[in-house]
Amino acid sequence: MIKAGAALAAALLLAGCGVKTPTEQKTQAATEPRNPLEVTPSEDLLKQLKIGEAKYAAVAASLRIPGRIEADETRLAVVGAPMTARIVEMEVIEGQNVKRGQVLATLYSTELSDAQFNFLKAFSQQTLAQRAAERAKQLLAADVIGSAELQRRETELSQSNAEVSALRDQLKVLGMNADEIQKLEKNRVVNSRSEIVAQIDGTVLERKVTIGQVLQPAETAFILADLSSVWLVADVPEQVAGAIAVGKLVEAEVPALPGHPIRGKLSFVSATVNPETRTVTTRIDLPNPHRRFKPAMLATVILKDNAENARVIPSSAIVREGNDELVFAQTAPGAFILRPVTLGAEVDGNRVVTAGISAGEKVVLDGAFHLNNERKRMALQGK
Repeated sequence: MIKAGAALAAALLLAGCGVKTPTEQKTQAATEPRNPLEVTPSEDLLKQLKIGEAKYAAVAASLRIPGRIEADETRLAVVGAPMTARIVEMEVIEGQNVKRGQVLATLYSTELSDAQFNFLKAFSQQTLAQRAAERAKQLLAADVIGSAELQRRETELSQSNAEVSALRDQLKVLGMNADEIQKLEKNRVVNSRSEIVAQIDGTVLERKVTIGQVLQPAETAFILADLSSVWLVADVPEQVAGAIAVGKLVEAEVPALPGHPIRGKLSFVSATVNPETRTVTTRIDLPNPHRRFKPAMLATVILKDNAENARVIPSSAIVREGNDELVFAQTAPGAFILRPVTLGAEVDGNRVVTAGISAGEKVVLDGAFHLNNERKRMALQGK
């Protein structure tokens, strides 16, 4: 009775002072709403978490720019016919590798045969004029003709020589080489067939003609490219173009070739801005001995600034809820709260922290995804 009375008196005294009894404290704790952002994981889950502080690392701001692989324009050859001609045979297809001098297509051209006929006619006249001049020299020596007649015949010879020379050059323009012209002079046989040959060792990028097509002198028949070296081209936004120059080190990636990172120097920076896209064209000379890089492949060029020290956390520490990025900060041993943070660029699997984590504060560096699932489960169960 004495103990019971003492307990009752103590309770009345605590009530009078505004202090809640242990029973009342438990009841209040059970009725207070739980913070849905807080979580106290089980011992097993706690062992799976990696907890630590944001660390400092050298970080360089980077800009990722869409790029593309292009054929080196200094290694391109556009091949066509120098005269109007009909294609009678086709020897190559797109993608085929060819050697310099290899026949790509055979042509038939009346323009070529007409030029050969005119050359043979002029060549015959040259031969006659040369004989006439030699005969005139003999006659002048025999005092049969005067010097004026010799001068006339020598003038005719000079004109014939000039005409033959001009027609020989025309045949060269039409695709005949010196041996073929010499053979024409010897055999006096007109040939209307001609060939389109490769000007370089390379690959047939495009074939723009078919058998039976009449090809005009201004038309392109084939485009050849030496792909042993290609260009990686990127259009840099005008706003950052002032920070780049020839020789700047850059990195690049080609999605079609994972595991083949590209590092090189800018070999060209355009001196003008494209007025339509407001960009500056840049490129890297890219060795391509194994032909891995193919024209029209997409790429990403990464431009980096000078490195600076910044606090970073691994990407595995970040929880995304809608458009927000959050981390779990440790509030007590074994207790965490989900907190929004402001993050910067991603560098080597880490994110730069600009706000939201205090110096020396510990956060969940790995396992945040599982901890967030546990938080959601506990919230649903009302724990």
